[in-house]
Amino acid sequence: MENPRHDHAPGLHDALLRSGFEPEEEESIMIGRVASLISAVPLPPGVTLRKVAAEADVRAMSAMQDEVFGGQVSDENAEALLRRVACGDGMELWVAEHQGLIVSAGRLEPVPGTDFAGIWGGATREEWRSQGIYRAVTAARAQSAVKLGKKFIHSDSTSYSRPILERYGFLRVSTTTPYCWRR
Repeated sequence: MENPRHDHAPGLHDALLRSGFEPEEEESIMIGRVASLISAVPLPPGVTLRKVAAEADVRAMSAMQDEVFGGQVSDENAEALLRRVACGDGMELWVAEHQGLIVSAGRLEPVPGTDFAGIWGGATREEWRSQGIYRAVTAARAQSAVKLGKKFIHSDSTSYSRPILERYGFLRVSTTTPYCWRR
C-alpha cells in the first residue's frame, strides 16, 4: 500500500520544527474488527494479566512505558493517566506482570457513541518480547471492548505493533507523525 496521508498540511512540518517540535517515528493508523483480536494466548509461567486503576499501579505502568519508549520516567505522563482514571471516562489500563514487575501494558479507550474503541500505549519490556505477552494484553483489551459493545478497534501503531495487528486482519488506513516539543 502506498503511504496514505490523512493529515497533509503544506508547511506544517517546517513550522513545527521552527517552534521547537521534533518528529518522532511515523505510525500507522490501523483499523480492524475487535473480534479478530480475541484469542486464548498462553502466557509464560508466572505472568498474569489484570486491569489496574490504583495510583501505585498506574505510576508503575507509566514508568515502564516511558522506559520502553526510550524516554525519561515522567511524572507528567503518570499524572495524565491518573486524571483520566479519576474522571471515569471509560478508559481502562491493562498490565501483564511477573513477580510484581510490570512487563507489558496498554490502555483501552472506548469512543462514546460509536462502535469503536482505541488501543493505545502498548509496550513490552524488550527482554519479555516475542513470548505472546503483548498479544495477551491486546486480547484482554479486546475482550473488554466487546463487553462494552464495541465492534471495531483503531490504533496508531509503531513498527513493533503494526505487524501483530496485521496478522489479525487489521488494515493500515493512513499514517501519522507525532511531534514532541523539546524544552
